Amino acid sequence: MSEKQIERCIKNATFSLEMEGFSVDEQTKEWCRRLLNKEITMEEYLTMAKEKAGVTA
Repeated sequence: MSEKQIERCIKNATFSLEMEGFSVDEQTKEWCRRLLNKEITMEEYLTMAKEKAGVTA
């Protein structure tokens, strides 16, 4: 996936979430970029997101 495609995907997902009343911070967008660039796994992404949200279970 090209950088342009990744940025478009992130922009579209962010817009969709904001339409539902949620917000996406820059840290989460960066994690998404890393995931889409295959720099981290989905499991690593989910672990970071859960830790950020304070989910322990």
